Amino acid sequence: MSKIAQLICAFALALLAPALASAQTAAPVGDAARGATKNAMCGGCHGIVGWRTAYPEVYKVPKIGGQHRDYIIKALTEYKSGERSHPTMRAIATSLSEQDMADLAAYYSGSAPVTASK
Repeated sequence: MSKIAQLICAFALALLAPALASAQTAAPVGDAARGATKNAMCGGCHGIVGWRTAYPEVYKVPKIGGQHRDYIIKALTEYKSGERSHPTMRAIATSLSEQDMADLAAYYSGSAPVTASK
């Protein structure tokens, strides 16, 4: 291989390296059916219409059915890392693998959102 060809290959590899690295660390693909079997800890709060919790303060628990997949993964990742500080969510998220998070996100993002009715 000529010196010029070697330089071109090295330059191309340098340009492609970030894309290759991100492709290797891409989040796992979620499986909604597996997520349905892993959601017992979620449904206890997020599955009850109008549920409010008193720990660490009183607030309305948000519905996660119909939420965007990437948002759910980001939120769980932030709870796991401590970037988000809710103690119960942090405890739950620390027990989840990346695959668990992807599966739960696939399950909940495919669920119809619950809306208030009279």
